[in-house]
Amino acid sequence: MEVDYDGRCFGCGPLNEDGLKMAFVPEGEISSCEFRVPARYQSWKGVVHGGMVALILDEAIGWAAWHRGHPGVTGKLEVRYRHPLKIGEHIRVVGRVNEIRRTLIRTSAFIERIADGTHIAEATGTLMEVSVDKA
Repeated sequence: MEVDYDGRCFGCGPLNEDGLKMAFVPEGEISSCEFRVPARYQSWKGVVHGGMVALILDEAIGWAAWHRGHPGVTGKLEVRYRHPLKIGEHIRVVGRVNEIRRTLIRTSAFIERIADGTHIAEATGTLMEVSVDKA
């Protein structure tokens, strides 16, 4: 499978005016991003929508695979919500590749509160490797 990257990804695309514009950096065996979720993604009062939490974790696993030289598309994502993510809270998002088996990339990720290191949510995922045309 081949995909095209045009900078408009909702999670990380710098050209998507409505997107999150998350910027992950490689750090050895992990990829990470510091971030604050804007108020427009609220669910209950003061709390980020759970779908946005899943999206943030999905970005983390995708970037972890990309930084390891194995770009992929998500085939499976399992999320464990531990604590509410508050609007505007300063977080660190971390993704890791755990195993590569032919065209499958097994990954994990977590969101932690920078103030105290509490894990807000965690995920495991499987990506299917793709070739990328960088438009």
